[in-house]
Amino acid sequence: MEEIRCPKCGEVFLVDESGYAQIVQQVRDREFDKELKRREADLVEKKDRQLEITKIQQKGEYDKIISDKALELSNKDREIEKLKSELVNSETEKKLAISDAVKAKEQQIAENTKLITELEGKLSSQQTESKLKEQSLQKQYEDKIKLKDEQIEYYRDFKARQSTKMIGESLEQHCRIQFDSLRMTAFPTAYFEKDNDARTGSKGDFIFRDFVDDIEFISIMFEMKNEMDETTTKHKNEDFLKELDKDRREKKCEYAVLVSLLEMDNELYNNGIVDVSYKYEKMYVIRPQFFIPIITLLRNAALNSLEYRRELQEVRSQQIDISHFEENMNVFKEGFARNYRIASDKFKTAIEEIDKTIIHLQKVREALVSSENNLRLANNKAEDLTIKRLTKNAPTVQAMFDESKRNSPAN
Repeated sequence: MEEIRCPKCGEVFLVDESGYAQIVQQVRDREFDKELKRREADLVEKKDRQLEITKIQQKGEYDKIISDKALELSNKDREIEKLKSELVNSETEKKLAISDAVKAKEQQIAENTKLITELEGKLSSQQTESKLKEQSLQKQYEDKIKLKDEQIEYYRDFKARQSTKMIGESLEQHCRIQFDSLRMTAFPTAYFEKDNDARTGSKGDFIFRDFVDDIEFISIMFEMKNEMDETTTKHKNEDFLKELDKDRREKKCEYAVLVSLLEMDNELYNNGIVDVSYKYEKMYVIRPQFFIPIITLLRNAALNSLEYRRELQEVRSQQIDISHFEENMNVFKEGFARNYRIASDKFKTAIEEIDKTIIHLQKVREALVSSENNLRLANNKAEDLTIKRLTKNAPTVQAMFDESKRNSPAN
């Protein structure tokens, strides 16, 4: 139970918890409503004040904007008046400029029309020429295809009529006949013969070499390969490239060419000259119809470098001469050194013998000098010899010489 005192009469009475809670809830709700209404009134009042301030600020800004716009309109009116004045003044100039531009444009249009007419004529002529060229190229292409088909058919028939043993020999004979028919007119200084040198274990079919002033400027190793369509084992061109490259290097040839009738259905080899230098240096694979063209192409290309080959040959000759000169010089140096060494040894021996002779002569000289001194002393002694000296310490002999002097006839 809870005690509650009445605020008016002061009487105290008891209430249970639920009743007390209801009374407290009523008091709280009433106070909350009062506080809520008070805050709403404050917010409304604050909002009204803020609205008034905002209205005053916006009115000031609006007045300023109106003033600025009025000033701007006034300035634009003055500019419009100025532009109208300039427009009136420039109207004549514009008309003259327009007139000049129209005349220039008409002239340009006339020139363009003339140019278009000329271009149309040229275009028509070029189209006609292009059409004729196209027809010519088409005819040439058709002729080439026809010729190629005929050649393929010819070689197929050619192979069908040959035995397996004779196929390779017939292809070699065919190429030789082609070359010999043009040898004197196209290749008068050329060497073209079978490769019969098998000392290294293998050999090619033909070697082509050509010369100018005894200088070799091109060399080609040829290999001919063919087989019958009925053979069981079908070879490929790649099967022979390694051996051909080996033969080229051993025979010191610059180029290698495989003349082949293998892989007749392979369009790579049927379209023309095939460069396989990406695998083997300076090597080509051709069909027999390109045998003479490949020689001509490589020969003409080599002729362009002939001057360089001549210079290289001269340099090599000079190097050979220099090496011969050096060899001769070395032989001379070795011979001279040998003779000098022998002469030096002999000279040394002679010097030693001379030194020995000088020592011996020195001894002889000393002996002769000593003998001369002794002879001089003897001569001096002989000159100083007197009777008095001889009879010194010999009175008897002195007496005899004295007696002899007294008895001499002169006395």
